[in-house]
Amino acid sequence: MKKEDCFYLGIITKPFGYKGELVCYFDVDDPTYYENLDSVLIELESGLVPYLIESLRLNNNNAYIKLEDVKPDEALLLIKKELYLPLQRLPKLKGNKFYFHEVIGFEVIDKIKGSIGKIDKIMDHPAQPILQVLNNNAKEILIPVADDIIKNVDRKNKQISIQAPDGLIDLYLE
Repeated sequence: MKKEDCFYLGIITKPFGYKGELVCYFDVDDPTYYENLDSVLIELESGLVPYLIESLRLNNNNAYIKLEDVKPDEALLLIKKELYLPLQRLPKLKGNKFYFHEVIGFEVIDKIKGSIGKIDKIMDHPAQPILQVLNNNAKEILIPVADDIIKNVDRKNKQISIQAPDGLIDLYLE
């Protein structure tokens, strides 16, 4: 499986006990959604490798995982490796919440300016994510992803309605 067909679940942080269990940090909003995992993809030098899960216990965002057919000394080699799952395993979002990958190509419609272009990518900055929108003239328009700006996500018509702060869009079009 290719990495671009997957999402980042978390990372293996350290060993737990002496039987080969691993502590994994799940970098997700709701770890309980993943408490019944039967397998996981681990990124190794050779790419994403599937591992079957023998047991999994959750403690907040930490998961204690025992992988099938992985001996304790082999488990130590997996420390600091990243965990992935296929995109199909993501929980479905409703309303104005969205995954970054799902809105690429969506048309952005501003309340005042109308259609301003299509989302080319989303830049995940520490302060807040930013929509990179390319208009018909290939000009870049940057729109912060914020609840007071994003007014509606229409998955059926592949559109996001926004209300940009006064003058923001004009900065890019002039």
